[in-house]
Formats: sequence, structure tokens, C-alpha cells
Amino acid sequence: MKKKNKRKQAEKNLPPIPDKRYFTISEVSDLCAVKAYVLRYWEQEFSQLRQVKRRGNRRYYQQQDILLLRQICKLLYEDGFTIEGARTQLANTAEPISQTVKVDAVVKKVIADLESVLQNLQAELNTSH
Repeated sequence: MKKKNKRKQAEKNLPPIPDKRYFTISEVSDLCAVKAYVLRYWEQEFSQLRQVKRRGNRRYYQQQDILLLRQICKLLYEDGFTIEGARTQLANTAEPISQTVKVDAVVKKVIADLESVLQNLQAELNTSH
């Protein structure tokens, strides 16, 4: 039971997705709070995951992939679906990424941006005094 509560807590504290085009598997692992080997396994299980492979067969993910991975996390860890159930759920949904996951990502990004602005303003105030 402790592990499940810890998992839910980690999902609530997912970091905002930075503004960049490509992410490495280790970055995505941190952004989704799952291990890299889990991501590689999910690539085999979910046909919707289409990461780009470049240089030496290295995986690169885009923001849409991260949102989809967060949706998969939600289905598996919060909603209690099995891999097969999550796969079916994604296949039967016109929009595989739920509004909740999208809104959560946007809200976290806005909060991070506002915190950055606040830090810049505080630094500006400190240097002007």
C-alpha cells in the first residue's frame, strides 16, 4: 500500500515539461516519474508511442509523447487498468490524451513560468536597493 501511495504522490509532483523539441529517455523518465526500462517496455506495448530514433539508435521523445506517457501512467497507476485495458482504452478513444493530463501539464508550465518571473523580479528588486 505504501508503494501505491508513493506512486500517486510522485505523479502529482510531476515537473513541468520544458519548452524544447526533443527529450532523451532519461529526461522523459524524470518527467514521467518512471524508470527508463519501463518506458522501453511501454514502447513495445503501446503502438501509439512513436518516438524518434536518431544517432546510434537513440530514442528522442517530443512533448506529445510525454503527454501520452503521462496518460498511460494515469491509466495504469491511478485508474487501475492493466496494460491490455490501458491499450484498449487508448485505442477506443478519439483523443488518447485526456484533457486532465493536458491541463495538468499546462498548469505546471504556467506555475514554473510564473515562479521564474517572480525570481527575476525579486533579483531585480534586490539589485536596485
